[in-house]
Amino acid sequence: MPMLVTMMKIRDNSVYNKAAFSELSGLTSRIADKTLEQLEKEGVFVFPELLKNSDDLTKDEIILQSVNDTYRTSNVMGYLGYGDKQLFIGSRFSKGENDFFLRYMLSKVLELPNIVDFETNANNDETMFNILVFLFPRYLMSAMRKGLFKTYIRNRYNDENVKGTIDVPRHISKNTPFIGKIAYSQREYSYDNFLMELVRHTIEYIKKKPYGKAILLKSKDEVNAVTSATPNYQVLDRKKVISDNQHNMIRHAYYREYRALQQLCLLILQNRKHKSGSGANRLYGILFDGAWLWEEYINTIIGKYFHHPRNKTKEGKQYLFEKSRGEIYPDFISKNSSERIIADAKYKPIKNIGREDYYQLLAYMFRFDARKGLYIFPKADDEENLVLRLNSGSTYENNIKSRDDIYVVKQGLCISAKDVSFEEFKKMMKFAEKEFLMCFKKNDNGYYGGSEYDKASQSTV
Repeated sequence: MPMLVTMMKIRDNSVYNKAAFSELSGLTSRIADKTLEQLEKEGVFVFPELLKNSDDLTKDEIILQSVNDTYRTSNVMGYLGYGDKQLFIGSRFSKGENDFFLRYMLSKVLELPNIVDFETNANNDETMFNILVFLFPRYLMSAMRKGLFKTYIRNRYNDENVKGTIDVPRHISKNTPFIGKIAYSQREYSYDNFLMELVRHTIEYIKKKPYGKAILLKSKDEVNAVTSATPNYQVLDRKKVISDNQHNMIRHAYYREYRALQQLCLLILQNRKHKSGSGANRLYGILFDGAWLWEEYINTIIGKYFHHPRNKTKEGKQYLFEKSRGEIYPDFISKNSSERIIADAKYKPIKNIGREDYYQLLAYMFRFDARKGLYIFPKADDEENLVLRLNSGSTYENNIKSRDDIYVVKQGLCISAKDVSFEEFKKMMKFAEKEFLMCFKKNDNGYYGGSEYDKASQSTV
């Protein structure tokens, strides 16, 4: 019989009184003041892979920090569970009961097909674990770029070609009276091992879902390779395969992609257990880096016009100085080199974009001879953009003057706070994205931003 679940919803980058978590004491005691690295080791799935693809997410990040009588959340969103206690961390930029903004970003970044109906799911538990299934092809392809995983396993035989260690008890059991066969085992280097069997079981599990074949189509070559490499697959072995992998987690740094795939497969296959209560003594969940998710979401909108360097994967590496010195990774560099724009995606309110952010963006603008810079942040309906014109002169000569040729714009993308359905929310976001793209058109004042900047306040920096 399914257990009754206690669910609490909170927001990232927020402060809550500890008393509000009284019904989740069992869960909070296991996650409070623990780093992402510690939670990952306990079975929580972190996306993108910890320390690899995220510039902002670090292994030392604490998702629920205890400060006196309060808990503070960080830039991490997602879902955590322990027995019948569940915690959902949504986006602070979502105002309604349902966190449609987080779901919308995930659907855009992960390219979730329309067959995923967020609104028919009764809770965020279903939604988050459905997303795990859609992550599978991405992680499978990433892992198999290093080829099929191969390791030593011990196979058991019962024939006349003895090549390994004789198994006396099994031999007596199977070969009495003696019929010419010997029971023995042999250690062999094989593709059909505990990990590849786990991947195969996950593939077969996904195939049974209504949209399973559509999901696996993205990685059909890898799926076929795994199927061919696991001739010993038996559906009844699933429980044993899960147990074998729980006790044999991949540790070698070279196979970190396979470790991530292994964790994902375990979480997918154990999803049903957690819901029925048999996973009551295990911490589980999935967490997303908010800053990374926002940046990748913005890339789906402006990627046609901008290069998008990525720090952790060393993609699009740039340098400040000659001889490859001073490695840098601006978020976005416009493809239009004649009127270069440098853009920085900030998952924070406009008021929190300050001094350190200014230093970084202006340094990038100087390096790429850009006269225009953008901070792209999530904004509310009633917020205005802000144009910051660079100063010239100094207070010592009493000749400070703002420049019209070099400026930075805090350009927000509007996140609707209206209480609507997810379908309506998507329509509003698509309209907001279209309006946002106007920031790449000049207005009558010579600024990038179209008519939007006619009403934007201007300042100096």
